Amino acid sequence: MRRSNLPAELNRFIGRADERAELARLLGEFRLVTIVGVGGVGKTRLGLRVASATQKRYVDGVWLADLSVLRDPDLVALALVEALDLTDHTLRTPREILTEHLAERTLLLVLDGFEHLVAECAPLVRELLRHSPGLTVLAMGRRPLRVDGEAVFTLAPMDETDGVSLFEERARTAGAPGGPDDRDPVVVHELCRRLDGIPLALELAAARMPLLTVEQVLHRLDDRFRLLTDGARGGLPRHQTLRTAIGWSHELCTPEERLLWARLSVFAGPFDLEAVEYVCGGPDLPADEVLEVLGGLLAQSLVAREDTAAGPRYRILDTVSAYGAEWLAALGDTERMRRRHRDWFMGLATWCELEWFSPRQAEVAACTDVALPNLRAAMELCLEQPDEGHLAQHLAGTLWFYWAGCGRLAEGRHWLDRALALGSEHEDARLKALWVFGYVAILQGDSTAAVAALHECGERARSVGNPVAEAYATHRMGCLALLSDDMPRAEELIGCALEAYRELGELNSNVLMGQVELAMARVFQGDLEGAVALCAEVREICEERGERWTRAYALYVLAYAAWCGGDHGEARKLLAECVTINHTFHDLVGLVLGIELLALVTASEGDPAEAAVLQGAALPVWDSVGLQLFGSSYFNGARALCERQAGAVLGAERYGASVREGRRLSLDAAVDRALSERRDPATRIAGPRAPRPFRTSSAGQAEARRLPHR
Repeated sequence: MRRSNLPAELNRFIGRADERAELARLLGEFRLVTIVGVGGVGKTRLGLRVASATQKRYVDGVWLADLSVLRDPDLVALALVEALDLTDHTLRTPREILTEHLAERTLLLVLDGFEHLVAECAPLVRELLRHSPGLTVLAMGRRPLRVDGEAVFTLAPMDETDGVSLFEERARTAGAPGGPDDRDPVVVHELCRRLDGIPLALELAAARMPLLTVEQVLHRLDDRFRLLTDGARGGLPRHQTLRTAIGWSHELCTPEERLLWARLSVFAGPFDLEAVEYVCGGPDLPADEVLEVLGGLLAQSLVAREDTAAGPRYRILDTVSAYGAEWLAALGDTERMRRRHRDWFMGLATWCELEWFSPRQAEVAACTDVALPNLRAAMELCLEQPDEGHLAQHLAGTLWFYWAGCGRLAEGRHWLDRALALGSEHEDARLKALWVFGYVAILQGDSTAAVAALHECGERARSVGNPVAEAYATHRMGCLALLSDDMPRAEELIGCALEAYRELGELNSNVLMGQVELAMARVFQGDLEGAVALCAEVREICEERGERWTRAYALYVLAYAAWCGGDHGEARKLLAECVTINHTFHDLVGLVLGIELLALVTASEGDPAEAAVLQGAALPVWDSVGLQLFGSSYFNGARALCERQAGAVLGAERYGASVREGRRLSLDAAVDRALSERRDPATRIAGPRAPRPFRTSSAGQAEARRLPHR
């Protein structure tokens, strides 16, 4: 069971024994501890070290939220939701999600890099601490949050002994010739004193040791102190010292490295080599030379390499980036570089949308995850320019697959709201944003907003002659009918959209999902054979194209049909693949539906106790998705039958105990349990053959509000 998202240490932690002990003590006495200090003094490294060392105190784990790359204050609460690995498809605000999740948990929340978002962070932290008695917060930033009960720990530079140890360790790992015994200790101590014991400055100096001697470093540093004394008058000397250290490192770079350093400052998060070559390349820095220049910055610890789910990426350190941004502004090149950055990530989003309908779907999801901070920065630039609203609408619409397919509905709604608030004479971009907005609103259960957006999309599409947008609007209106249990109308509208798609030659995951949704409408009207034919065709196309996301929903319908026919083994096989795919994409709607149907299959196979456990495991997932089984009597039929069947054999007391056991499982544990082959021979019964299909009462139709469609 995953209890932490703290990153592993990549090199040895040096010193700070007294600080670690004091912070551990403070965390035992206060519920909010904030480490403050100058940039580069080691706040993050120390905080993560202490959090890792004390995590046994927190039964629900230690969770890190890195806010340093966040620029939009409205996304702070959402960033914490993501850091806690929560997904919610309801209309609850991120604050409500956090408050409910943390209310009865004992955990340590680590906030890093919040200083530019204090106005938003402080009230949020105060609210969470008031409503969550088991919550402790460890924050690291350049200033306190100023929240009642906050213990502020000011992190001073390293003492001289620790500073020397850090310098020597990093010089050794950087490949410096010789060892500590080969260097004059008096000169080393003098260097550490001149750098005020600031870890970042020491590490930058150590990175130069393969090229320069300590004496040369000290001599150049002395020159640079006199040159770079442009900090604010009256400011803390440590602030000017850090600037000097970075400025000195800047002076030691080649002209090409300095230029690349400045241009890299436009990136808001991890980036790959191809992005650097496009964004930062030009006549004065040819793309085919970027790799070598980037390697120079990497060797000097000005850029860090990290492994991500999408492969290796690079990241420029925040303080280093800020220094580079000043140089970029001095060159008068900031806006041009931001636009090149925006263009690259708009291109990346377009590529990801196309490749979503391919065997690279999982790679696309990982790539978009890693690129999210930069996609946000690109969106912000579009929103800042009054005449570029159409680009914001295009980008927000292009990312539909990420919002809907990877559990990012709240974020998608945020950007679509802002983009559509802007005027635009580019009808195609606005129309796409409208139907995507309607799609997201449907999945959030906001039918009012969905109807408004889809109606506007359909009307405008007809007026400007855009049959593709009109088809998407019709398709999503059919989903609304399905959502409200109006199956005849759902079949009519989705059928019309599918016919339009065929005439237009439109084929992608959305189109195939429409076919699955049509199959659901037919299942609920008793046409099981027709539904199977539709999903068998979807499955075949998905296998041919390598598409997995829509395939999972088709497998769900086919599994239901197999169960209806009494083939429990085939139903289990189909559902195992369905659950695995949805868990991979973090699609909680498809995942929880698969678990619910697996519970019924398990009961029908003769293991009611395990079926009850799976029903219990589904409940926390529904808490995130929204109303249990969407309030639909159609979908509730499987759960109700399973509950009756398992409860009749186990009795109310044992059934309830099994449900509670399942409810305590984490999401990963619930998936593992659903995919396992556990069976309890002592409780095997002969499961009754399923009805074909579940019937819906008029009361159920009136109650229904949401359905699991995409």
